[in-house]
Amino acid sequence: MKLFYIPNSRPWTLLPILLFFGLCLGGAVLGEDLRIASQKARSDYEAAQAEARISEKHRTEDKGELEAEIRAVQQHVEELTRKLADAQMRLDDVQAASADQNRRQSEEQMDLREYTGVIRETARDLSTILSQSHFTALIPGRLDRMAPVLDTERFPGMTEITTLSDLFLEEITLSGEVDLHTGPLIAPDGHETQGTILTLGGFCAVYQSGDDTGFLHYNEATHRFYALSRLPPWWMRRHLNRYLAGDAEDITFDVSKGAALKQLAHRSSLMDKIEKGGPIVWPIIGLGLLALLITLERIRFLNRVHANTDRLMGRVNELAGQGDWAACEEVLKHQKGKPVYNVLRAGLGAVHEKRETLESVLQEAILKELPRLERFLPALNIMGAVAPLLGLLGTVTGMIETFQAITLFGAGDPRTMSGGISEALITTMLGLAVAIPIMLVHTFLRRRLEHIVGDMEEKAVALSNIICRECTLVPPAPAAEVAARSASGRHARQ
Repeated sequence: MKLFYIPNSRPWTLLPILLFFGLCLGGAVLGEDLRIASQKARSDYEAAQAEARISEKHRTEDKGELEAEIRAVQQHVEELTRKLADAQMRLDDVQAASADQNRRQSEEQMDLREYTGVIRETARDLSTILSQSHFTALIPGRLDRMAPVLDTERFPGMTEITTLSDLFLEEITLSGEVDLHTGPLIAPDGHETQGTILTLGGFCAVYQSGDDTGFLHYNEATHRFYALSRLPPWWMRRHLNRYLAGDAEDITFDVSKGAALKQLAHRSSLMDKIEKGGPIVWPIIGLGLLALLITLERIRFLNRVHANTDRLMGRVNELAGQGDWAACEEVLKHQKGKPVYNVLRAGLGAVHEKRETLESVLQEAILKELPRLERFLPALNIMGAVAPLLGLLGTVTGMIETFQAITLFGAGDPRTMSGGISEALITTMLGLAVAIPIMLVHTFLRRRLEHIVGDMEEKAVALSNIICRECTLVPPAPAAEVAARSASGRHARQ
């Protein structure tokens, strides 16, 4: 039985241990003889020595085997290390190749994404161009051809690129042409109809449907043509009809691609402004019409009463120089109703009076003619002053309505205030538009009147000088003689 094993032990080293055990055993078996214990200890010692030698031998053998195995393992480790280094080198090469491949693949993907982005961006731009082009209303299905290119789930290939180029070229070609088409349009009454459509490049379109001729507005949302709610002026429609018939070489069109036509359609006429001006507009218009009638009547009257007096005054001066007063009266008898000749006749009726009396008679005749000449002019002056006051009154009433709308609905919606402001501005505009011409016409008529009065005074002074000179040179004849001379002169002329 092996109790324990102490490697590399020597006999003298085991003696204390054996003594210790002997003492212990002696303590355990107090009745056993020391000799037996010693022999047993020796036999145990020898057995331990034998076992130690066997163990040493085994250890030596195991050490050699372990060293051989260690050397084999070291060789295997060296081989594995070499293989690992080779594998690491191959791994580094593979990783470098993979990184290069990933880089190239990333660059290719970026190029591919950039290519796809450029194609789709171009397609979106073209789609916007086609949506805004009025040729889309004449060529159905143009936008449907763009759907495959705009599809983000589909890669744009050569077919889609060809479609883009064809649509670009088609739009460029149509934008440089003036062409006639027959197609649908929405008439001004809101119903769809067929008509002749003239496209002037990419600028605007003209339609002719029945007796109507006008411009078209292209709606981007519905991709349809709508006739403008307001027709062009008659002279423009006439020119458009002549161009459509081939009788004219030029045509009116909108170079702003519809902006000017929208302003034409939304331009307010005079009647629209009058309807928006409120009740104060009608008195202003009434004043304007009344002032127009007065102006026409005064111009006609002043032109009629102020004939060519210089030529007739020369004839009167010639007869007056001969002292033939009856002939002078006969010349002036056919010019009834004219102020200058009325003054001259009044002067001829006082040829034998003194100069002071003659001048008083002529001045009285001039003053008598002034009311006829100044007729309606004060009223015209009052109208010119009242018209802007009526416009101001309309402005005040319009602003009152505006503030009432603000009180009821607030100032958030400008449309609630537009009615009152429009009324205020329109009445002011019409008041000034009526007052300014009235004041100008009044000034013109006043100057015309002053010219006629000056002409009467000039002719009166000239006649007074002639009469006084003739009366000084020739003594006045008796009244009977003057009457007989006048009668003989009339018989001679007859």
